[in-house]
Amino acid sequence: MAHVAVVADTTSYVPAELTRERGIELVSLYVNWDDRSERESDMADFDEFYARLRTSEQPPTTSQPSIGDFLEVYEPLIDAGRDIVSVHISGQISGTVDSARQAAERLAERTGEQRIHVVDSTSVAGGMALVVLAAASAAMSGASAEEVAKHAQAARAEVKMWFSLDTLEYLRRGGRIGAASAWLGSALKIKPILTVDERIEPIERVRTSARALQRLLDYLQQCKDDGADGWLVQHIQAPDQAAKLAAVAQEIMGTPPLLVSEVGPVLGTHGGPGMLGVGAAPAKYFE
Repeated sequence: MAHVAVVADTTSYVPAELTRERGIELVSLYVNWDDRSERESDMADFDEFYARLRTSEQPPTTSQPSIGDFLEVYEPLIDAGRDIVSVHISGQISGTVDSARQAAERLAERTGEQRIHVVDSTSVAGGMALVVLAAASAAMSGASAEEVAKHAQAARAEVKMWFSLDTLEYLRRGGRIGAASAWLGSALKIKPILTVDERIEPIERVRTSARALQRLLDYLQQCKDDGADGWLVQHIQAPDQAAKLAAVAQEIMGTPPLLVSEVGPVLGTHGGPGMLGVGAAPAKYFE
């Protein structure tokens, strides 16, 4: 067991088997629907959630973990003598990282020392996953908490993430559309491609799903050319398209993906079914 524990929130969507293998601890965000609040980590059946999302007139809301949620994870680790590096969704998108910092400050007051390093991934989903995996790799190598945090921050500076949406409707309904609102008038005729650099930013519009997939591959080729050869694929309710994307991407990148996974309800509420995403960073961060 590594001396440094890596904690992340559920919005990286690193598969459960990989979090277990890398010793990554999770703090869950929440989905709120019909006066019921449920931890994303307890929502194993994504199909049922997305079937309802497609037809419901009233979309769910999402919420960040409480300070208490973080303390539930942090305290046993600290009491066991471990230091912590905690990596989270962009602070410009969610207050999760602020809750983590407040929990860390509370424990620092209790113990008299700062043993928790909180890292804002400045990204979401796959972009955050790359930062989390970088932190886990450093922790497993025996690095100190300061070294793990620096390694994660170095990876963060080189992470690239793009995703295509089937529609902008879910971003609009969730109030997270930001600069992409200018595209709403033609939303039925386009497949928007967006990126994340602290905030969700629109970068390109294409006409078909096939073209969107090709553009994601083009972005990965750029990453490969620039030396970013550690990569991943994520999707929402599009396993066949994700598998096709991953197969072609592997030919381009020359290595298998770090992961292929489905994005869950918290971010899926805003992205909607049909999303495809790719992310990349130099493989040196995951060795």
